Amino acid sequence: MKRDDDLIRALLFNYEEADDWLLMMPGYTKDASEEERRERYHVLLLSDEGFVTEVGNGTFRLTAQGHDYINAIRSDDVWEKTKDGAAKIGGATLGIMKDLAVAYIRQEAAEKLGIEL
Repeated sequence: MKRDDDLIRALLFNYEEADDWLLMMPGYTKDASEEERRERYHVLLLSDEGFVTEVGNGTFRLTAQGHDYINAIRSDDVWEKTKDGAAKIGGATLGIMKDLAVAYIRQEAAEKLGIEL
C-alpha cells in the first residue's frame, strides 16, 4: 500500500480536533473495510515517525512532534509547497516532509516579520 500524505494530513487534523486526547484506531479484522485498513496503516506510519504514540492496545495519542507537524502543514499554501518540493526531489520521507514544511514556515515568518530565523 502506498503512503498517502494527504490522508496523513487529514488524520492529523481530525485527531487534533477530537474532543478526547485518545485516538482509537479502527480494529483490524478480516471484515474491516478498505478505508479502515488504509487508516490503520497510516496511523502505524504516523507511529513509526513519532507523530503519534501507542498508549494502549489500539489507542494512540498525538505527540509533541505530531503537533509540531500539524502546525507546520496547517496552511494550505505551505502544504502545497511541501508536496511540490517533495515531488521535485522524487518523493520524500515523512521526516523530510516535516523539514520542508518547517523550512517554508520559517521562510514565511522571515518575510512577514522582517527577521532572519
